Amino acid sequence: MMKFNGICLITEDVTYLAGFYKEILQAEAVGDEINARILLEGSHIDIFSKLGMENMAPGSTLNAGYGSCTIEIEVDDVDKEFNRLSNANVIFVKLPETYPWGRRSFWFRDPDGNIINFYQNINP
Repeated sequence: MMKFNGICLITEDVTYLAGFYKEILQAEAVGDEINARILLEGSHIDIFSKLGMENMAPGSTLNAGYGSCTIEIEVDDVDKEFNRLSNANVIFVKLPETYPWGRRSFWFRDPDGNIINFYQNINP
């Protein structure tokens, strides 16, 4: 059996990126400037410094890019979250939209360029 429970983002600025996720996800963040963890229900987002990653596994970040990940977060109310984040300093990629398969979502970018998809399942 396999169970996915989190993701690790590699960045140049752990403190800044962790602060961003703490604010937009309204979640607890623990850690320091090398490694931080954003605690979510049933999962987590780890944020690790490029330098820390290289110290742990030399060469591991060779040819690694930033901002090439999409993170999906299920929310109770897409429109409420969109309105809340409209007052924050986020770059929207896609405005709220409802799809025929029963999902409503919007996308925005984190400071490293990763896309965050806030979505809710609705009746199609």
